Amino acid sequence: MASVGEFGAAPLMAVCPRCGASGPSVRTVPDACAAPESPGSGLSDRLAKAPGTESRFDSVLHFLEGMALTAVCAGLAQHGVQNDKPLFTIGGAVLAVLLFVGTLWVIRGEARERATVTAGRPRADELWNTAHYCASCESVFYPTGSPWSGPLTTDQFRKYVWTEAGFDKQLEEQLRQVELPPRAPAGPATSGGAPDHA
Repeated sequence: MASVGEFGAAPLMAVCPRCGASGPSVRTVPDACAAPESPGSGLSDRLAKAPGTESRFDSVLHFLEGMALTAVCAGLAQHGVQNDKPLFTIGGAVLAVLLFVGTLWVIRGEARERATVTAGRPRADELWNTAHYCASCESVFYPTGSPWSGPLTTDQFRKYVWTEAGFDKQLEEQLRQVELPPRAPAGPATSGGAPDHA
């Protein structure tokens, strides 16, 4: 029978493969992100399961804003036609078209991002929920050695989860440059050679 740690999710037998820590220092990633100090320390951001996306409501607001600006520019073009001012006519018409096309492009991009995150969320959940975070050395690992064997930094973990879930295009440039370590050979979860094992 598996005993459960005081935080309710990290089994006491989960031992960090990097530093050998266990107990309250090692918690599941969801528990670590839910801790009260996590948002202030930036841990929730570093271990984010998926990219943030604009809500449908935000997209509707963006559409209305874009259409309002398009209407203003169309009004400027109409004013130019009525008062025989070709600069207003041409400038207003060009701006109206650019704003209209730009608004549709933004709305379409937001819808595509929402669809990508929705499609990848089950895989992200699967990888994120079973991972453990070690507060002692700030590494992330899977106690069973699967689906990734060996410890990862928080940046490597986020890149791994986001790439596997199909969110790699939403990674910031800095995270795209992060190299994942070679996968360690999978071995039994209770190998006796963990460094600094307490």
